[in-house]
Amino acid sequence: MTKPNYVVYPAVFDNENNDGYYTVTFPDIPDTATDGKTLVEAIKNAPDALAIALPDYSKYPKPTPVEQVQLSNPGKLVNLIGVDMKAARRKAKNVTVRKNVTIPMSLATAAKEKGINFSETLTEALEEKLEL
Repeated sequence: MTKPNYVVYPAVFDNENNDGYYTVTFPDIPDTATDGKTLVEAIKNAPDALAIALPDYSKYPKPTPVEQVQLSNPGKLVNLIGVDMKAARRKAKNVTVRKNVTIPMSLATAAKEKGINFSETLTEALEEKLEL
């Protein structure tokens, strides 16, 4: 069975004893948490926490009904958080990697004198060559 591209999980937002910050936890995804200085920031950060944690699962956990999570967390804000896992996977593929390259010293010296960014230049050249 393939993993769904879009998932929704209940999240618990707690600002008690947190110096005003909101802690966000996901009852169905243990050890996954994020926070925010404000509620809006916490809500904004929550999908990224899911997007980072879920790829570690061979099968995504079944979401608990939001009403049940609310009953287990009286006085706390419980909200559904969705994340586009397909977009998250695409974004993860754009992570930069370090590559060692060998170029003639004369080119390295001339580029350094002109303040040319090697990584940026190589990226642009590869994108052009690959027609991306």
